[in-house]
Amino acid sequence: MVPANEKQQAHQLLDQLDAGQLSAVVHLLQVMTDPVARAIAHAPVDDESLTAEEIKALDESREWLKHNEGIPHDQVLAELGITQEEIDRYNKTR
Repeated sequence: MVPANEKQQAHQLLDQLDAGQLSAVVHLLQVMTDPVARAIAHAPVDDESLTAEEIKALDESREWLKHNEGIPHDQVLAELGITQEEIDRYNKTR
């Protein structure tokens, strides 16, 4: 197909989507056109070894979670003084 026909077909397909599907497609297009997101997606995997200190901290965290209930996401946000809506709004502007 030539690009003009592809755009027309894309518009027709978008018109067939429900609100949730359209939102997902919009998010995908935002990521695809965001140069920072593209750079992150193509960045090499961080294969740096963990330090002994990091391994110890992870082990301690895992052990703590075996004996304690995790902290709910909303509680962490409240302690930081932010809301999920603020995070969502920030993500939409990026």
